[in-house]
Amino acid sequence: MTTAPKTPRITDIGPPHYQKFLPPLVKKNYGQWKYHEILAPGVLCHVAESGDRLYTVRAATPRLMAVQTLRKFADLADKYCGGHLRFTSRNNIEFLLEDRNNIEPLKCDLAELGFPVGGTGNSLSNIVHTQGWVHCHSAATDASGIVKSVMDALYDRFTHQDLPAKLRIAMACCLNMCGAVHCSDIAILGIHTVPPKIQHATLPKVCEVPTLIASCPTGAIRPATYEGKPSVELIEEQCMFCGNCYTVCPAMPLNDPEHDGLSIWVGGKVSNARSAPKFSKLAVPFLPNHPPRWPEVVDAVVKIVDVYAKNARKYERVGEWIERVGWPRFFQLTGFEFTRYHIDDFKHAGLTYARSAQIKY
Repeated sequence: MTTAPKTPRITDIGPPHYQKFLPPLVKKNYGQWKYHEILAPGVLCHVAESGDRLYTVRAATPRLMAVQTLRKFADLADKYCGGHLRFTSRNNIEFLLEDRNNIEPLKCDLAELGFPVGGTGNSLSNIVHTQGWVHCHSAATDASGIVKSVMDALYDRFTHQDLPAKLRIAMACCLNMCGAVHCSDIAILGIHTVPPKIQHATLPKVCEVPTLIASCPTGAIRPATYEGKPSVELIEEQCMFCGNCYTVCPAMPLNDPEHDGLSIWVGGKVSNARSAPKFSKLAVPFLPNHPPRWPEVVDAVVKIVDVYAKNARKYERVGEWIERVGWPRFFQLTGFEFTRYHIDDFKHAGLTYARSAQIKY
């Protein structure tokens, strides 16, 4: 008696293993790299113990890309590096080359397409940002529009390595912080300043009241009735403008074109080098939404970068520079007004968070 052959079991186990997509040179020398060096802004060379060399050309991207743009990148990868490329955590694109002679032709093609090469060493990397008005329903401001405006003003900081240390800027369009605004040298954060508006007539038609009440992390939403129908009331003093209620109930809109705006934060970092990681702290409490170029935001960020570049010591990150000169000196140099909103009444909790891989006794 024979048994029928078993049908292979098909399961969804997530994405393919990353090693399947590694360039042959990377796979050959995996875990055996000796060092790397920066040959020019945006150009790296990794040297393996075997003597093999891998060249990386890094370019900025617009982050929100059309299919046609991705196809252009794919064509360049096919032309110069066997189809191998990667995106960094800050949305730079890197082409992985085995032939050093392909570096300059690739840079020329990228320049012709309008993509600057840079972002390595002591320079500004690409700005990581959230969705903004393009996609997010709770955004207090736009993201891609502001980032475009800021990067236009700081273009030379990306293509040249003339800053004291690496500079990381992040953008989040509301305080839920889908971007890395809590741990970047400079952060742009959209803020709501008024609580959600309750549309009582619409609410019972489109929302489940128990779910809506449970969505509030601070207990600011309570059950109530409106004209004899189930609804809710809002304790404004407890609202922290997170937008959770609007996520589950479209009858609780939070966006307000008159009162929504932006704040600027400084001094955060992830790196363990020289000092422990730091949380960013408030520099400018409120700036208005003035699309399409947000001049007030651009001016504030450029001012911080210029003052930092002029006054910081070599290898000193923004937060380390501020701690050395002191916050009063920071406000004096930048000209920002110090307000009551800058008083940090949560600092002792922040100092007790385990933020670092460093272990000190």
